[in-house]
Amino acid sequence: MAIVLVGVVLVGVAAIGLSQLGRSKPTAHSDNTPTMTYTPEATTTTSPTHTTTRRTTTTPLPTTSRRTTSRPPATTTQPVGPQPVAKLADNPLFEVGGLPATTCKLSRWTTDPAGAERFFRSAVLCLDAAWSPVMKAAGLPFFAADLAFPDGGTWNSPCGSETAASGRVAAFYCPTNNTIYMPFAAIQTDLYGAHPGVYLALFAHEYGHHVQDMAGLDLAYGRETNNAANDDVRQELSRRFELQAQCFSGMFLAATSGRGDIDGNITHEAQTTQQRGDHLGPPRDHGSDEHAVGWWTSGFQRNSLAQCNTWLASSADVA
Repeated sequence: MAIVLVGVVLVGVAAIGLSQLGRSKPTAHSDNTPTMTYTPEATTTTSPTHTTTRRTTTTPLPTTSRRTTSRPPATTTQPVGPQPVAKLADNPLFEVGGLPATTCKLSRWTTDPAGAERFFRSAVLCLDAAWSPVMKAAGLPFFAADLAFPDGGTWNSPCGSETAASGRVAAFYCPTNNTIYMPFAAIQTDLYGAHPGVYLALFAHEYGHHVQDMAGLDLAYGRETNNAANDDVRQELSRRFELQAQCFSGMFLAATSGRGDIDGNITHEAQTTQQRGDHLGPPRDHGSDEHAVGWWTSGFQRNSLAQCNTWLASSADVA
């Protein structure tokens, strides 16, 4: 099965988004929202790992990546504790409200591989803090995602490989080893430079695929994809999957906006760079720019898992 890479098409539209940065500083929280504060310990930089990622070669934002649903062979021993639920629209994840207000301490962004790695390693701790109580409330498993920061121009993972030359990938999540891949060469710092909100939203999208994996949504998605009657059905399933990760990204920014190191500038950078639709033509597996923006905005404005249930949406709303 093709790898589901959550890349960002950082191209033409991205430049438009950045030209608007700094005009407003939105936040999305209310004083009566339960608050969670998480301050990570100092992080260390590790050697980059080889993996795969996609990005675009034009000027819209990197489109969201695809991921594979392949997994290690099943074992005869059932793990102890909560288990993923292989359901889509009726997954228990959607019975929980939203993410708790979370205060994050982020490493300062610097536009170089080591600085980017420090930033993402601090961000993943905040994402863990925001999502772990949600998974617990839903009776679903929670475990931290691993991170990989491949260098060079070819990135390999258990889910497949990708090259910088393809121009199709910005980042991706591989469920086989529960790892988010963030190749510095693919996240298009040449276009976005020192605007950490862009990269934080992309990273939160990839983490959204980790949430889908833990919840069992990705198991159900893989099953439905394998049973799909034709490519049109498979591509619509992929769009629902990717647009849901967009919505989860918006939820995370809602839960953290205006708190700790995620200030109005970072929020606005994230908010104005979500045109991550299908810019490269077929296959249409991520959705239009309009829907990429719309689902992210819905997550940001509502911070509701039920509102991120793309599996109940009409086909027109995930086109």
